[in-house]
Amino acid sequence: ASGRVLFADHEGRASYPASVTKLMTFLLVLEDVQKGVYKLTDRATASRYATTMEPSSVGIKPGESMTIEDLLYSIMVKSANDAAVLLAEHSTAKNAGREIQPGDLQAFVLRMNKKAESLGMTHTHYETPNGYPPRPGSKRPFDTSTARDLVKLAKAVLRYPEVFRYTKTKLTTVTDGNGNPLKMVNHNNILVKDKQKILNEKGESEVDGLKTGYIDAGGSSIILTGKRNGKRAIVIVLGSQTSKLRDASARQLMVEALDAIAGK
Repeated sequence: ASGRVLFADHEGRASYPASVTKLMTFLLVLEDVQKGVYKLTDRATASRYATTMEPSSVGIKPGESMTIEDLLYSIMVKSANDAAVLLAEHSTAKNAGREIQPGDLQAFVLRMNKKAESLGMTHTHYETPNGYPPRPGSKRPFDTSTARDLVKLAKAVLRYPEVFRYTKTKLTTVTDGNGNPLKMVNHNNILVKDKQKILNEKGESEVDGLKTGYIDAGGSSIILTGKRNGKRAIVIVLGSQTSKLRDASARQLMVEALDAIAGK
């Protein structure tokens, strides 16, 4: 699409700058919690680097802390870049049994890429825990992925039933690093906006996740999932010129997928 960066891998698959990177960060933190490395109620203290992230953000300052659960809401509902960095640094440090040190962010990104490899995401590469694009003049590559790979990531995340506590949330309030309430509205319009919802016969939303994303180079993207008759559908839309086009495409694909599940 005009104005978007598009790569082609050696098999000809479309590869876009990844703007849904935080879903991998989310998955690795869920793994940590399940293993008992730390708890959702534990607090992570912000490094100076984490606080330099540009919006979307929770605006946390150096030395301030938030609970792991509130940070997970922050990356999944608000798509906060500083929260993703904080979770990444905290994860590496706690897995090593110490406080945050320089290099912990890079170690987490390495873990992200190892996890992607283990999931068979052969056309995905991460440089960040939040998908933030390289700054002007930087030689750092974009995070990149493909629709096929993101289906594999979505399936891995969906193995955790608790994921829906975050992805189905339309509006929530967390406690920010200064102890104040911070309201958040989910960016998934197909879940939130009445005119775009996909409802069952009981008037309940059949869509329950997963993650939206946007960067200038990669356009508007979404990993959308929904369920009907006990069966789940996953839809991936990458590189849309606008969020409106992204939502229209994703919604239509999801309606078709759910209808197919129902035998329509």
